[in-house]
Amino acid sequence: MTRAHFPVAVHLFFFREDCVLLLRRFNTGFGDGQYSLPAGHLDGGETVKEACIREALEEIGVHIEESHLSFSAVMHRMEGDERVDFFFMVEAWEGEPFNAEPNKCDNLCWAEINALPVNVIPYVRRALENYQKGIQFDDYSS
Repeated sequence: MTRAHFPVAVHLFFFREDCVLLLRRFNTGFGDGQYSLPAGHLDGGETVKEACIREALEEIGVHIEESHLSFSAVMHRMEGDERVDFFFMVEAWEGEPFNAEPNKCDNLCWAEINALPVNVIPYVRRALENYQKGIQFDDYSS
């Protein structure tokens, strides 16, 4: 039996009223031209929440306190390769989100959760639907 070895990522739900913060991927080699959430892979030796805090600062320039993160869901994703994605709700943050990585993102927008752009990455769309339905675990394959 072979043990699983795969990337682990974190994804952040930032909400303002009925709108969620999305960023359009650019020049990354995955999902370019599609909208996603602020997200990224875990670095070795960091906790899931530490990765959330780091990614928020790196991608959209905001500071988050660990106590302002609440677990939302986990997704076991099998799309060519295998991954585990953690989704967290950001309850409060310091600063105004901006595109802190223009070499990887060409647009930030606040999109109505019930009227998302058509070009949202499919597993991200599913995670947002799961959030609305209160589903905390999902197996996803394309």
